[in-house]
Amino acid sequence: MDLFKIFSEIEKVDPEVYERFDTRRRAFKHMAGLGKKVTAATLPGLLGAMFQKAYGQTTTLPAEIVSTLNLALQLEYLERNYYATGLSTAGTVPSADTPAITIIRDDEVGHIAALKLVLGSQAFNGNGTASTDIDATYFDYTAGGKLPNPFGTGNTANFYATAQGFVDTGVRAYKGGAKNLMGNKDILQAALNIHSVEARHSSHIRLLRRGGVAVAGDLSNLSARPKSWISGTDGGGPVPAVTAPVYGAGSPAADYPAEDNVTQATINVQSNTTPPTGQTITAAAASEAFDEPLDAATVKTIARNFISQKGRNFGLFA
Repeated sequence: MDLFKIFSEIEKVDPEVYERFDTRRRAFKHMAGLGKKVTAATLPGLLGAMFQKAYGQTTTLPAEIVSTLNLALQLEYLERNYYATGLSTAGTVPSADTPAITIIRDDEVGHIAALKLVLGSQAFNGNGTASTDIDATYFDYTAGGKLPNPFGTGNTANFYATAQGFVDTGVRAYKGGAKNLMGNKDILQAALNIHSVEARHSSHIRLLRRGGVAVAGDLSNLSARPKSWISGTDGGGPVPAVTAPVYGAGSPAADYPAEDNVTQATINVQSNTTPPTGQTITAAAASEAFDEPLDAATVKTIARNFISQKGRNFGLFA
């Protein structure tokens, strides 16, 4: 077990991880003698105690926190394996884009490490079968043949289109789950840290899909050339037949409105805002100023499109 690699991965989503364990960051980060004093048998117990103290959690986390974090963990597996497969399949990711997609994949690796360590023994383990990882064989990235193959030469556009659906779902899922984490401020903060990174991923994927074309007003084809942010319901997403629910209302709609919502805190921000002289505030502009959360049940329904039979048997997104 590489202790320092674990902390390096967690630091990607929680920059203050070292301070949580010891205010003397330098001393903790470079504690060269630790390996001589701790045996392999005692290390798991030591790590568990350290993380419980650092993140203020009890041995057993509340059920609503566990379910929220485990849904996030499954989404991270979905994304991590997707980017890893794209990077390892020749012709999928252009060489110019490889550094960015590599960073995005590594971010997902860090998210998985952090979520698993916070959850401990309560981390998702499917139907109870021993499993150290959930690899790409648990997923079907064609959504049962509803989407074209996203991997290989000539499929780059498909790869980015499907990626957009994943990251946009993840952003809404983290926002929707935040209220369930209110009882633990450290875990809430870590989840919000991940949420903002996923939003950056979404923006970059959208930029790649737009091909560098500047945004001038509303685009007529958001499905093919999206803005770097969600506008209205985004034309149903890259493949509306599959991705429209990513931008639609959750359940109940009053709590989880669609992305074209223009009412915030009971105020219609389109009709109750005075625009600069000579300008108007369109419904698209009003919706773009706010992102909307999505409930767990709807997120699972979307994600279940992308699991293989092996994933179903294992209980992914059940």
